[in-house]
Amino acid sequence: MRTDGRKSDELRSVEIIPDFCKYAEGSALVKFGNTHVLCTATTDESTPKFLQGSGQGWVTAEYGMLPRSTHTRIRRDRAANSGRTQEISRLIGRSLRSAMDLKTLGERQITIDCDVIQADGGTRTAAITGGFVALAMATEFLQKQRKLKDNPLKRYISAISAGIFKQEAILDLNYDEDSNIETDMNFVMDGSGEFIEIQGTAEGVPFTQPQLNSMIELADKGCKELLLKQQELIGHYFSL
Repeated sequence: MRTDGRKSDELRSVEIIPDFCKYAEGSALVKFGNTHVLCTATTDESTPKFLQGSGQGWVTAEYGMLPRSTHTRIRRDRAANSGRTQEISRLIGRSLRSAMDLKTLGERQITIDCDVIQADGGTRTAAITGGFVALAMATEFLQKQRKLKDNPLKRYISAISAGIFKQEAILDLNYDEDSNIETDMNFVMDGSGEFIEIQGTAEGVPFTQPQLNSMIELADKGCKELLLKQQELIGHYFSL
């Protein structure tokens, strides 16, 4: 039995609340159980210097944890400058760029800010899943403003964690499981069930090929469920 009573292949309760912020071009508050992440999208009519004149746009991301998102207070400067924060920011950016035709986006940038309000494991996967909704809303905003002729979205993106806990493959790890896990993996997948990125580490005990296959099967199931929740919010604009 898992620490919160879920089955091995069961997601936590998932909720995505769109338009959570009044001023952002796209926003969503995403909840994976007790993990809550606010994702906002900001559009900028310019690109980084290395892309200027290329006719291509850019999508980037910044991830951060609020001081009391965890059991003890995190100093703002320490949270912002940690290697973990930078690594997760890059992961979110890479994942969301894979959803876009950057040429169609044109010479503009969309920044996705992912702020962890409350952390209980799986903050990066929640950020990617909610960040995609905010990104889609921002591209819809640009089209409504007639700044974009065509929709630059190419594919849906969602993400989920899986792991080996007491020799069993489980889906969507909470903090208690993540902190005692034997293998910890994060999967980013698209709407066709193809992989964007896989991150995985054996926490002291190596994992086997059959265990890896079990985690992949669970991640595929979890991401498909998340894609349907995303489609409920943005399917009118960009269908799965």
